[in-house]
Amino acid sequence: MIPKKHRQWMLLAGLLLFFVVIVAYQSGSYEPPPATAPQTPSKPATGRGAASAQRAVPVTDVKLELLQGERQGASEPDRNPFRFKPKPAPPPPPPIARTAPPPIAQGPVGPVGPPPPPPIPLRFIGLIDGQPRVGVMSDGRGNVFYGKEGDIIDGRYRVLRIGPESADLSYTDGRGRQTLRMSGQ
Repeated sequence: MIPKKHRQWMLLAGLLLFFVVIVAYQSGSYEPPPATAPQTPSKPATGRGAASAQRAVPVTDVKLELLQGERQGASEPDRNPFRFKPKPAPPPPPPIARTAPPPIAQGPVGPVGPPPPPPIPLRFIGLIDGQPRVGVMSDGRGNVFYGKEGDIIDGRYRVLRIGPESADLSYTDGRGRQTLRMSGQ
């Protein structure tokens, strides 16, 4: 096992060596080999400027007279981005086929009566056996009502019949007969 102090010195020496290699690589004038045959410069260059002088293109290779002459086979361009032309008219929409509308379903022809009364909001929750049978009903808000056949419950509902599993109720005016099952409604 290497002592802690020696490990620190070894780490420091490794980092120093790493930085020396990086600096040497960066300061070196490494140039990739040229893609074309090297040309001899008219004036020898030295140091860092040597690489840039070797890469410079001699003026004799540029043929300026060809740039100013007339081009062969070139025609006048058809497109001018600064000249605006009106947009072509959109194609006409396709003709719409006229068909007869589907027949509307007709309801009953006779007069429509009044809407049915709302459902009775009571639940049949129990039965007291005896003569006569008494049904136990709840309105779901904590109120419990007891009634036998013919009684009026909550001032709005009349008990018509009480069976072992259900009770028949209606509104006091005789509308809206409803059977309440023992399981709820």
